[in-house]
Amino acid sequence: MKILIIGASGTIGKAVTEKLKANHEVITANHNSGDHQVDLGSKASITALFEQVGPVDAVISTTGMARFGTLEQLSDADYQLGLDNKLMGQVNLVRIGKAYLSEGGSVTLTSGFLAQNPMPGSISLSTVNGALEGFVRAAALELGESLRVNTVSPVFVTETAQAMGMGTEGTLPAEQTANAYQASIEGNMTGQILDVRDYV
Repeated sequence: MKILIIGASGTIGKAVTEKLKANHEVITANHNSGDHQVDLGSKASITALFEQVGPVDAVISTTGMARFGTLEQLSDADYQLGLDNKLMGQVNLVRIGKAYLSEGGSVTLTSGFLAQNPMPGSISLSTVNGALEGFVRAAALELGESLRVNTVSPVFVTETAQAMGMGTEGTLPAEQTANAYQASIEGNMTGQILDVRDYV
């Protein structure tokens, strides 16, 4: 398969790229590096990316910006970042990308465990992740067999927790996290939220 991975330079993205490139043609896109560059917060940039890459069999997004902060701390702009980037950026990958995907192709997005397991300071991320999961369930009903769409819900990645000086209990290494993305790409499910802990 010809697979476009957006966010390929991130911790999860690198692991997904490494796992898939052995058996698939992988094209990478990031904000400032990779085979192509894209601003997930810009519809024009997403459209330009697909125009440059051309037809693909699958799209994976392992990226999306949103801000940590409490209900009292977050400004309108802080909320808008997550809504414009992690939410609508990934929604637009489906809206725009479906014209470039082969019949029966797939799009795999990234939400996160904070949708079901919020913590103090996660209100923006929990909101965006929950909305993405709702989008995937609803979009799959409309797309039918023409295009599969799923989202992977990662827990904290071990490497990220270590880099932040946090404990690693309840985390998963990026290499194991990547298994869920591979399952989404190579399987036949649609409208699903793939909990990475089910693919270890």
